[in-house]
Amino acid sequence: MYLDHNATTPVDPRVADTMPPHLTDFFGIPSSSHPYAQAPRRTLDEARAQVADLIGARAGEVVLTASGSEADLLALRGAVLASGRPRPHVITQVTEHTPPCWRHAVHWSAFTAPG
Repeated sequence: MYLDHNATTPVDPRVADTMPPHLTDFFGIPSSSHPYAQAPRRTLDEARAQVADLIGARAGEVVLTASGSEADLLALRGAVLASGRPRPHVITQVTEHTPPCWRHAVHWSAFTAPG
């Protein structure tokens, strides 16, 4: 599920209303072990559970990424690994956005980047 319309769609006011404390008070990295991470970790856990409820999944099945490019790469990597082939060939169309992170795809596939 692609939810990243950040480049072309304004942030929903309901989302913007919930953000201030996370931009000023709860600034820890959620995966860290220090106390500053506790509030952001709880927020992400709650968001993951809400998305899971919406799509009929378990929270542990929901993967949140930092960008659409990261999500694309994760999906491609999953498809490559699920193929069962040692180095499957992945081809995309030339009109696709080519994120910088795709250059890492060559490590796990005979990857043909668009362009």
